[in-house]
Amino acid sequence: MKILVMGTGAIGAFVGAYLARAGEDVVFCARGAMLRGLQERGLTIGGIREEFTVRPVIATDEPRDHAPYDLILFCVKSYDTDSAGRRLIGCLKPDGAVITLQNGVENEHRLGEILGAGTVLAGNSRIGAEVIAPGVVHHSSTGFVDIGELDSRSTERVRRFAAVFERAGILGSVVEDFLTARWEKLLGNCGFNVVAALTRRPLGPLVDDPDSSRLMRTLMGEALTVAHAEGAKVKPAFIDNSLKHAGERLRKNRPSTLQDLERGKRLEYDAISGAVIRAARRHGIAVPVTEATYALLKMVDPGLDRSEPARGKPSTDGAA
Repeated sequence: MKILVMGTGAIGAFVGAYLARAGEDVVFCARGAMLRGLQERGLTIGGIREEFTVRPVIATDEPRDHAPYDLILFCVKSYDTDSAGRRLIGCLKPDGAVITLQNGVENEHRLGEILGAGTVLAGNSRIGAEVIAPGVVHHSSTGFVDIGELDSRSTERVRRFAAVFERAGILGSVVEDFLTARWEKLLGNCGFNVVAALTRRPLGPLVDDPDSSRLMRTLMGEALTVAHAEGAKVKPAFIDNSLKHAGERLRKNRPSTLQDLERGKRLEYDAISGAVIRAARRHGIAVPVTEATYALLKMVDPGLDRSEPARGKPSTDGAA
């Protein structure tokens, strides 16, 4: 199967490497130092599983170079969804599909508007990983991808793509309730990504400290109320289970928002906290702690253009 990884950060590199090792025809779309590292040295995945290197790697900064594709794994930051999505117009085979592996709950809708609603499948990455050098990724936790139709139907194409991920050893599950799965991930992001970035600490110390743990619980609780209003069936126990799991299994985990902050990169808070705020406003729900942390993240965002103070303000149109 011919597969494009659109956006070769930690998640895209991890998934693409496992698919390539399993024999799939994988093209990595990257830029800058990452692109050069892939072209010159290949792609190495190390960490909690056996280390391996994919070499040679087909890497480009132009997705059209090797089109058309059977599958596109859309792994760019949420704020790049529009620009990256437009670059993919015409890159899919007639029966091809796009699977999003991004933070937030709004990207699928926007991609459907750009590429056609029928082309977009649900994706949910459960992977702790970090780029530690160009072409080198450290895998720290979990390592699976869930996929499914946006409306949770059982279809032949989902089974076909699921088989590809299963052969590569990274299939988590076929999603039966996409809305709930995405909001569950967003709840985790709202607690872990936000507080880790604001405190510049990994998850272990945050879970251990009663005050930071309470803050994460409060943020996830606000998001849970909004998730239920949106129709997601996230169970209240999800919050306790997530905090327990983080304390037991993810102590050294450094969420992507913290990684971006330390690298001086633009932060993805609008797709996380902003998505909760927008949905809350649609339902008339108060989320004061989420709004407060959103404002703080905006002020520490290395990508904030202070000559345009409106950037980062949660819009009301539902777009990320």
